[in-house]
Amino acid sequence: MTAADSLRQALEKAREGGELLESLTFDHVDASALDFSDLTGRHLAFHACRFAECDLSGAAFYNCDFTACRFTQCRFPVSYWKFCRLTGCRSDGGDFRRSRFKDCSLDGGVFRYANFTGSVLDRCTLNKCDFTESTLAECRISKTAFQSVDLTGVELFRTPFKGIDLSSCVLDRVSLSETCAELRGAKIHASQAAVVARILGIIIVP
Repeated sequence: MTAADSLRQALEKAREGGELLESLTFDHVDASALDFSDLTGRHLAFHACRFAECDLSGAAFYNCDFTACRFTQCRFPVSYWKFCRLTGCRSDGGDFRRSRFKDCSLDGGVFRYANFTGSVLDRCTLNKCDFTESTLAECRISKTAFQSVDLTGVELFRTPFKGIDLSSCVLDRVSLSETCAELRGAKIHASQAAVVARILGIIIVP
């Protein structure tokens, strides 16, 4: 039995036995087109796995590790993540609308063009992640650390960053409301002030 077959069998068993997937490890598995929707995963570990066109909508993950995994055309709306670690993962264009991340760590991840509209980030750490051209509109972010995160071209409309330290992040071409209210109360570096000034249409004379 291949590793992919083992994962498929575990999913089928979870469907039959209460939709719980628990204490399993998968390494270099091709998880293409699998259905994780509405399943609950506890103490799972995925290393260098490939998820293509998978449905993870409504899924809940607790104390799970995803390391060097790649998600292609996957759907995560209304998913729930608690005490999870996503390290070196890639999910270009992922649909994370209204997902919730609590006490999670996202390290070295690539989420370019992903959609996080209406999502929640609570007590999380984002380190060296790439969110270029993604959508973080209407999100709730609290007690979350942004460390060297690339937010180039990101839509931040109606997402308040009050109390969040963005001083090590890239803020070029971010989309804000006309008043830049999203950044009110956020901590930024002096060099980033020029970026905000350009958004407001202010011309800085050297």
